[in-house]
Amino acid sequence: MRLLVTGSNGQLGTDLCKVFRGRDLIPLTHIDLDVTDSKSVNEILDDYRPDVVVNTAAYVRVDDCEVNQDLAFRVNAHGARNIALAAEKIEAKLIHISTDYVFGGEGPRTFPYTELVVPVPLNVYGNSKLAGERHVRRLCSKHIIVRTSGLFGTAGSSGKGGNFIETILRIGKERGELNVVNDQVFSPSYTMDVAEKIAELIETDNYGIFHITNSGECSWFAFAQEILRLSNVKARLNPVTSVQYQQKAKRPAYSVLRHLHLARLGMDDMRPWENAITDYLRKKGHLIKEQTVA
Repeated sequence: MRLLVTGSNGQLGTDLCKVFRGRDLIPLTHIDLDVTDSKSVNEILDDYRPDVVVNTAAYVRVDDCEVNQDLAFRVNAHGARNIALAAEKIEAKLIHISTDYVFGGEGPRTFPYTELVVPVPLNVYGNSKLAGERHVRRLCSKHIIVRTSGLFGTAGSSGKGGNFIETILRIGKERGELNVVNDQVFSPSYTMDVAEKIAELIETDNYGIFHITNSGECSWFAFAQEILRLSNVKARLNPVTSVQYQQKAKRPAYSVLRHLHLARLGMDDMRPWENAITDYLRKKGHLIKEQTVA
């Protein structure tokens, strides 16, 4: 099986390449493949002719998407369309990465979203990713759309210049005090866990939409608390509201994803997010205290 990964130097792309190591793998960065260039996408996929394409390429700066709407849709929607058309042409299986931010615009919610819920985004990023999903569903017959949430990986995000964990540790050490929103609830997701589950799905003949996150839920404030506690970083953490934090893009107050389709296949064994960040911190050399959740 030949696998092609776009965005191979990003957080998820890096861990996918680790999981796929030893296989016939084609890792492509943005420099190697610009998904917005349809001609290039067609030529490259036609040349390599992979059996599976994993598209992690995306414009992920949520606040910047509000200002650069054309770029957001060019990458997240039209880029997905280009990949879908090229994958269908060579009869490849396409795994397309999406986000929990396709939800949140329908009003207050306190229970997880399944794959059956109709998405209603509330920001440009979410709308651009939902448009990409629709292109993939319409244009590529063998598709798996993976929605995930709050990704963190040892490689850091090439699009964001790091990840939430490293930012919390850096600011906590430098300033000794942080403000973190306490009214946005989600499921933190370790990219290695997501990558391993994607690798399992690829080996099946199941298609459609799959929610893949670590299990459990928390606010960004609670996430930061656990990061500082496990790393033994002594910093004052102040809970603030989304209104007080003032970001350009609105975020969902609740965007926890339920793994209904994984559960139906007997594949919903995603570990708790607390265990995942313990593993991450250990690998990065930050871990001071162990945390285990049954």
